[in-house]
Amino acid sequence: MKVVFFSESQINGDIPRDFPNARTEYAWMMALNAPHYNINNIPSEKFDLGIVIIPKNNPNIDLDSFRECCDKVAVMQEGPHWFFQDYSVEQQFHYYNTLMGADWVYCHNESDVNYFLGLGCKDVRVMRSLMIPEGLEKRNWGKVETIIGGNFVSWYGGFDSYIVAREIGHPIWAPSMGRKQDQEDMIEDIKYMAYMSWREWITALGQFNIGIHLMRTHAAGTFAMNCGFHGIPCVGYKGLDTQELLHPLTTVDVGDLDEAKRVALKLKDDKFYKLCSSTINKRFNQYYTEKAWQKNWKFTNKIDF
Repeated sequence: MKVVFFSESQINGDIPRDFPNARTEYAWMMALNAPHYNINNIPSEKFDLGIVIIPKNNPNIDLDSFRECCDKVAVMQEGPHWFFQDYSVEQQFHYYNTLMGADWVYCHNESDVNYFLGLGCKDVRVMRSLMIPEGLEKRNWGKVETIIGGNFVSWYGGFDSYIVAREIGHPIWAPSMGRKQDQEDMIEDIKYMAYMSWREWITALGQFNIGIHLMRTHAAGTFAMNCGFHGIPCVGYKGLDTQELLHPLTTVDVGDLDEAKRVALKLKDDKFYKLCSSTINKRFNQYYTEKAWQKNWKFTNKIDF
C-alpha cells in the first residue's frame, strides 16, 4: 500500500529519520515510508491512500482535490475531538461534511472512536501515536526532579499538574510552549526550559525522574509517550491511550487531583517507583516501538506492506 500524508506543513517529499522536529505525524510518515505534501500541493504520483491532517486554524479544505492522486482519502484527527466546535457555525458544518466525505477517519485514542461514530462517520480507526528516537539515548538517572507537561492554561492543565508536583517536594521544571503566559516566569518554584526542537526535548526530558501531566485535552498524548521512552513514570488522566497503556499504575480519573497527589507521593517509595518504571519499559516495547506500531497498523487496516 502506497500512503501519502497531507497537512499545513510546507515540507514536500520524504521525511529523514533524523528530522529535528520528528513529532508523531512525522514518525507515522517514517514508519510507513510515506511522503508528505502541503495540502495545496497535490503530487502527480498516484497513491492507494491519502491521509489528510486538517489544519486546526484553517479547516476549509476539499477532500475531492486529494482524490486526484489517491484511491482512498482518510482524515486524521487533529487535536481533541471537540476542537472544531470552537469554529464559526459555517466552519463547523464544513468540518462535519468533510468527515462524512472521507472513506474513513483516524483518531488518536480508543476513547475517541465512539465520538466519531456518533457523529456519523462510517469507519473510524485508531492510529496510535509513535516516536522514532533515531540516534537518541534513553535517560541517565542523575537527577531527582519533577517535570510538569504543560503551561498554565486550560488546554494543558498546568496549574493542576503544578499543585500535584509540589506534593512530591522535588525541584519542578516545565517546558516553554506556545501558550505559555508571561507571568509564569514569576512562579518562584518552577524552572522553565528553553524552547527547543523535538530531538532536543527528548534528550532534555531524560534528566527527570517523574512526570506530571494532568491535561484534560486528550489528543496524541505525546508527553506520556515521551516519558515512556525513558521509563519515567507519568501521573496523568484516563482516556488517553499513551497514558493508560504505558502508565497503568499512575493513571487517575479525570479531575481526581486527590488521587493524583496520592499516586505522586507513592512514587517516592523506591519499590513502587521501580515497579512503575519496569512496567513502562515493558509496555513501551509492547506498544510503542516502530515495529509494534507497524504491527498494529497492519491489524487496524487489514493490510500487508
